[in-house]
Amino acid sequence: MVLQEKTEGLDNFLQLLEKHKEKKTIIALFCGGKNSSDGVSWCPDCVSAEPIIEKGLAAAAPEDAVFIYCSVGDRTSWKDPNNAYRTHPKLQLKGVPTLLQWDTPKKLGEKDCSNADLVQMFFEED
Repeated sequence: MVLQEKTEGLDNFLQLLEKHKEKKTIIALFCGGKNSSDGVSWCPDCVSAEPIIEKGLAAAAPEDAVFIYCSVGDRTSWKDPNNAYRTHPKLQLKGVPTLLQWDTPKKLGEKDCSNADLVQMFFEED
């Protein structure tokens, strides 16, 4: 069974990576923060991608994987070119949503995260 964690903020994400460093497969999804009023992300691409990614995760992710859902915060801080997610040497995110497997080249960007076939292949390939 895939272990799922949710967090917000780069420091918290890095702490979860450290906590699970013994795991073979760590998959992370970076999305725009959600409204406290309705629980919906400010990022329309994230809203459309999340159910597709959840379905792919349930159907095809390795059983011993860790899945980390990480909120990148509000739209204003995300749009800052010096945002920590954009400048971190191992992340260098260009957009949200971004789905990646940690310490591998596997990564799906904004538009690809809404493509069910690509998401399925992402989870199936080892």
